[in-house]
Amino acid sequence: MRPPRLVAGDTVALVAPSGPVAPDLLDAALPVLRGWGVKVRVGEAVPGSTSGYLSAPDEVRAAEFTAAWLDPEVSCVLAARGGYGAQRMLDLVDWAALRTARPKVLAGSSDVTALHRAVAVHLGLDTVFSPMPASVLFDEFAAEHLRRTLFDPERTRVLHAPSADVLVPGRASGVLVGGNLSLLAAGLGTAEAGSASDGIVLLEDVTESVYRIDRMLTQLLRSGWFTGVHGVVLGSWAACGDPAEIRALLLDRLAPLGVPVLGDFGFGHVASAPTLPLGARASLDTDLATLTLDSPALA
Repeated sequence: MRPPRLVAGDTVALVAPSGPVAPDLLDAALPVLRGWGVKVRVGEAVPGSTSGYLSAPDEVRAAEFTAAWLDPEVSCVLAARGGYGAQRMLDLVDWAALRTARPKVLAGSSDVTALHRAVAVHLGLDTVFSPMPASVLFDEFAAEHLRRTLFDPERTRVLHAPSADVLVPGRASGVLVGGNLSLLAAGLGTAEAGSASDGIVLLEDVTESVYRIDRMLTQLLRSGWFTGVHGVVLGSWAACGDPAEIRALLLDRLAPLGVPVLGDFGFGHVASAPTLPLGARASLDTDLATLTLDSPALA
């Protein structure tokens, strides 16, 4: 089910389900968000701890997310940043209670992949894999593409990456699934694991050694997670090592799937990243380097 798009005057809840939020990045982000004509409600964990790797204790982060989702005035729950910790709070969220709330948008990326999977499984909602505002990568393009996706999704139905790298040529259609590779691999064996069946898989990661990317892809392959996949679109592999070595690994692991594989699509841990909907049906064309959504990301 597609959540409704945003309109001026809506409320966006800014949450911190993972790592601590840098105060200077938060201060820079708030005027940008408010410039969209929305009310911004800052969650309890957002201006929380700046030490350690969690923004707040698990119970606080889970309560923040739950309160934002149950608030009838909130139309979008937006993660301020990623990091680590979203998985730790999933079992503390009352998903049955959240199913009583009206549909709303979840936006974020990186570690928030765990929440994307949970919202898809437990609430049956499409979500948006987006740049996050309290990040040095939240530049003008990233902010504007997210804004258009949230408010005017017809304008972001065609996603084009002119500098994309064709690893395996072809065309495919399917449901967009995936996100951050580390979180997808870590989610195997849980209720939120999902699969790539009937899917066009989106994959990206950051600061992972080539052998670790190999290990995570191999784990997903051996588990059967990729069974029934129709295509693969790859984002950024920032600070993951030699790009040529990474490309060779991706070919080695993914080409045997026998489906189109398009690399360097520009999403993930990189500046000027687009927002991509998860759960939406789309068509991939490696010749044109495009992903075309069957319908706008939001209703």
